[in-house]
Amino acid sequence: MKKTLVAAAVLAGLMAANLSHAEEMGGKSPEREKCYGVAKAGKNDCASKDGKNSCAGSAKKDADPNVWIYLPKGACDKIAGASKE
Repeated sequence: MKKTLVAAAVLAGLMAANLSHAEEMGGKSPEREKCYGVAKAGKNDCASKDGKNSCAGSAKKDADPNVWIYLPKGACDKIAGASKE
């Protein structure tokens, strides 16, 4: 639970920083990459790599290592427990 809360706090900070950075770049979105193991239940971006769910928002548990969300490139490397594969 504590690990999930820390990951959520880090993710929220990264997303806030990303929004302000995108505004500075004239609204252009930065490159994104898949980040596994950090999505909250029901908040994943698409199908899982193990095939147990097939669409966005269908994750059954928090921090499932098989589901992913898009994050700004490089952000996944900064989150404990996260993976790009």
